[in-house]
Amino acid sequence: MNRLALSLAAFAALVMTAVPALAYFAPEPITGRWMTKERDSIVTISKCGATYCGRLSQYLVMPKGGVDQKDINNPDPKLRTRKLLGVALLTGFKPDGKVWRGTIYDPRNGKSYRSVVRLKSANVLEVKGCVGPFCQTQNWTRAK
Repeated sequence: MNRLALSLAAFAALVMTAVPALAYFAPEPITGRWMTKERDSIVTISKCGATYCGRLSQYLVMPKGGVDQKDINNPDPKLRTRKLLGVALLTGFKPDGKVWRGTIYDPRNGKSYRSVVRLKSANVLEVKGCVGPFCQTQNWTRAK
């Protein structure tokens, strides 16, 4: 009986040390409202099914087309008449180590890019859009 108790205690100790190690590799949550680098809009990041997405939720600077601005640069002609407000700019984000990986859509040129996102601090989100090995980085700030 002592061997069984000792084995169970050793197993419990192993599990207890593994749990914090697993938490160490989980990325910080990225949910919330984020002001873009240009300070012209707010993107709200939340759970979207099994992944996370970020939707254009508010204009801080009104675009040329006003609140009804359309997605005129979209490569899909059927999507060029949709309103940009509410469109998912970040899609398919899943945790990968200390970062989140997914796709970012740039409505200014109608292109989508591989993206990596990480929380730099409680109020700064680092957003990268990448083509091959080349990435462009922006810092978004938490909106109030």
